[in-house]
Amino acid sequence: MKVIILEDETRAANHLERLLTKVAPNSKVVAKLESVRDGVKYLQNNTEPDLIFSDIQLADGLSFEIFNQVAVRCPIIFTTAYDHYAIEAFKTNGIDYLLKPIEEERLNQAIEKAKHFSPGLVLEKILSITNSASEKLYKSRFMVKVGDKIKSIPVEDILVFYIQEKASFIHTTEKRTYCIDYALDQLEPMLDPGTYFRINRKYIVSIQACTNILAWTNSRLRLKIEGIDDPNIVVARERVQEFKNWLDR
Repeated sequence: MKVIILEDETRAANHLERLLTKVAPNSKVVAKLESVRDGVKYLQNNTEPDLIFSDIQLADGLSFEIFNQVAVRCPIIFTTAYDHYAIEAFKTNGIDYLLKPIEEERLNQAIEKAKHFSPGLVLEKILSITNSASEKLYKSRFMVKVGDKIKSIPVEDILVFYIQEKASFIHTTEKRTYCIDYALDQLEPMLDPGTYFRINRKYIVSIQACTNILAWTNSRLRLKIEGIDDPNIVVARERVQEFKNWLDR
């Protein structure tokens, strides 16, 4: 079984490939692509694979743009940290919708479904999947240690999640900073994407924190956040347009 992985995060693509070797040892990843542009180019110039795994948010846009430009007949399994694209996913040949971090059992279920793929998916099956995705609850509070005490911080009071010297921290509306036991990759699927946005590998910011935004070099944007002494809180260049779209909802 020939497989294509559309994923702009190298670690996530490699993780999925490793899971595939365990769950579907007869599969072969023939291409790992990071952008809409690369996906369109590959599918236009190569034999169609048996299965596509596609993240939704790629380096230069949403993967749906690929399938709007290139007609594919093979099944597509979408992989993403967000569930609000579920309905759009099934307007293509999407047969399943895996929320990150991807678990081995769910991947196995999706592959079994791909084996029985038919372009004429039954509407009830689509709705059952999308409804289960929409029921996802985001984290509402974080427990932090303050001296010998444990304190509960409501998520709406958190302006920023960030990494500093390999440790993770939150910074609150009260301008207080606390250490937490989560990596940013773990935090992303826990947070409401309508409220929080990962601007780069070190920072996830809330909409409340985006009040002082400056133009920066190479078409990037820089955020100034009171209470955080870091002049380099910069939106990664490949995320700038998506960030602007997020702000403009």
